[in-house]
Amino acid sequence: MSSSVEESRRDSHSYEFSIRSGGKSTERSVEQDPEADFFDPNYDSQDVGLENDSPYPEVRAAVANYDDTSMPVSTLRSWILGICWSILLPGINQFFYFRYPTVSVSSLVAQLIAFPMGQLWARFMPRVTIFGLSLNPGPFTIKEHVLITIMAGVGSQSAYATEIIAVQKVYFQQSYDFIYQWMLVMSTQLIGFSIGGVARRFLVNPPSMIWPNALVMCALFNTLHSQIYTGIGTRDGLSRERFFTYAFFGSLVWYFLPGYLFQALSVFSWVCWIAPKNIVINQLFGFRSGMGLSLITFDWNVMAFMGSPLATPWWAEANILASFVFFYWFLTPVLYYTNVWWAQYMPISSRNAFDNTGNVYNLTRILNPDASLNKEAYHSYSPLFLSTSFAISYGLSFASITATMTHALLYFWKPIKIQYCGSLGEQPDIHAQLMSKYKQVPEWWYVSLFAITFTFACLCIKLWPTGMQIWAFLIALIVALFFAIPAITNRQVGLNVIAELLIGFMLPGRPVAMMMFKTWAYISLAQAMTFTADFKLGHYMKVPPRPMFWAQIVATVIAGTVQLGVQSWMFTHIKEMCSPNQPEHFVCANTEVFGTASLVVMGCRRPSIAICERAALLRSGIILPCLTFFFLIGALCPVTLWWFTRRNPQSWLNYVNFPLVFSGLGNIPPANASNFVPWAILGFIFQFLIRRRHFPFWAKYNYVLSAALDAGTAMGTILIYFCLQYPRNDAIGLNTIQTWWGNTVFQNTADWASPPLKTLPEGQATFGPKRW
Repeated sequence: MSSSVEESRRDSHSYEFSIRSGGKSTERSVEQDPEADFFDPNYDSQDVGLENDSPYPEVRAAVANYDDTSMPVSTLRSWILGICWSILLPGINQFFYFRYPTVSVSSLVAQLIAFPMGQLWARFMPRVTIFGLSLNPGPFTIKEHVLITIMAGVGSQSAYATEIIAVQKVYFQQSYDFIYQWMLVMSTQLIGFSIGGVARRFLVNPPSMIWPNALVMCALFNTLHSQIYTGIGTRDGLSRERFFTYAFFGSLVWYFLPGYLFQALSVFSWVCWIAPKNIVINQLFGFRSGMGLSLITFDWNVMAFMGSPLATPWWAEANILASFVFFYWFLTPVLYYTNVWWAQYMPISSRNAFDNTGNVYNLTRILNPDASLNKEAYHSYSPLFLSTSFAISYGLSFASITATMTHALLYFWKPIKIQYCGSLGEQPDIHAQLMSKYKQVPEWWYVSLFAITFTFACLCIKLWPTGMQIWAFLIALIVALFFAIPAITNRQVGLNVIAELLIGFMLPGRPVAMMMFKTWAYISLAQAMTFTADFKLGHYMKVPPRPMFWAQIVATVIAGTVQLGVQSWMFTHIKEMCSPNQPEHFVCANTEVFGTASLVVMGCRRPSIAICERAALLRSGIILPCLTFFFLIGALCPVTLWWFTRRNPQSWLNYVNFPLVFSGLGNIPPANASNFVPWAILGFIFQFLIRRRHFPFWAKYNYVLSAALDAGTAMGTILIYFCLQYPRNDAIGLNTIQTWWGNTVFQNTADWASPPLKTLPEGQATFGPKRW
């Protein structure tokens, strides 16, 4: 797929890799930098003795500079609650992953709810010993809370490899046994932890490696376990716990409107209702296959599709919104309505691939029984075409790769050089000094983990007919290691698209091998960053490294197993699973995009297939280059910006971040303006206006509100499905609620039918090139 839904949903902080640095020095004080995140603008860094604290004001404002080494951490209580959350959260998220719009419950929910659970445990559980372990070791500690939250979050999002299994089942009619599925998931989820073990010395211990998302969690931990709010003062007004309760039940009750009683509030394409048959209007204002210029939605699922707008800094949201306006409200319609790439014979926005008759590409016509490409069948059938929005998303994915690398070298060459050539000699701050008291994780633990997961991967390759090769697997790991260079600057490169291109050239015509190669290349680095981010959180909160290591490993194994079980149950018990008109919206949008990607690049050696083609389109005497030139655009944009800002250091362009501009739109398709614009509007209100004008209120309630909306909406969706839709085969309210105008008006439009602007004229059977 493009840089895509799959990449952006890997973790609970979709834009974390972009938020971490953003081209701005972390050494500026909050007073100097109005966009410095999370902290009180009245904080005075001069009041702190830096010899006993972090040299960075962001860290000083959120992290305690002391430690209690006697505080319980790895207790029976923390492990039982952590295991419960590592079952519950991944199971819920896996269930909703196949739904569109999806619901993603972040680890912030577990962080908040685990607190009263731990308090209740400490109050009511008897103080007895079981097998030498205390059932109730006393007051619920902040370090136990951190360990539980890490176990809840490390595997909470859908394991990337489950998409391979889903695509094999839906597209290729392959259903291998559970052992294959389990080893594939474990190898892809855990092998990156070995890379994280190497990266931790560069990204965890040095004081200059600041992870703002970890600081947000630290601030919340300190808030929940103390009567003093960090940087705010004494507690007053409504408590966070009560505020969360009110917001949770409010969002739960509200969701019954857009989620069941009045679904047009969710799919609020009101302009299309006025002109339901006008194709152009529906293409511009539509929700399903259009550009989404209707703008409005009343569904938190839709607004938070890319991640909570209350958790992403405004400067990042502004970069993404500006990018969206240019690429999807300007460039995409220009390309579409000038019929570039024969676009008018397809919908303007779709997550499907199409053939040269304008129909959805029939994959079964070009595949052999072993899911490899049948060249003769392919040449006798059709080249593969993508909608304009999908094609642009590929171009942006290409640009994001080179933009991130160039940006890292221009802005962070010195930190990269320091980190690789001697960062371990950086003067440790108080937090590194305090953590030095604990036993570190031995290197052989990481080596053993790598050996086990490497063996799992090799067994999957050798024992099942996937078309993958062990030498290609090794190259995937080398790619992940190479692109770990920008990670030294706290920037992660999305490797899914570049991995698709590489495997398309190395093993053409093998879509399953392509998906496996992409997964090992991309998710290895992504999991390494997840592992490192959690270790940084533990570093700030003074959690011993060894319990941290085992908590992450055990939780990941449990989460992956649960997700496979949930996915298997869904395909067995939910009727019409992954069909376009599935009644409960389990249309598998992400799986559809993932599967389309396996088609786009599986024949890159053949010059006419989709985005990989080098042949240019001759139009009005102008040769339009193929989208691979976005690689060059991505490399040049940061250079141009760097040159300009060096000469104009006070320019507002200092806040332009091209890696974020190109990568922030990876959710398209299936996302559109209905997802981006309300998201940005809410972000402007909370992350700019309220944060600047009512900082104490924002600091106290902003993230709590975000967690409550996530949790309440998720619970409302669960109740609707299992109480009103799953029973009686969704026959409840069949003649009343489900058929009234508010639940059908958006379906009776050209937007929902997704017609192209043009149809083939009489006498012309196909469009596009005559030879491919």
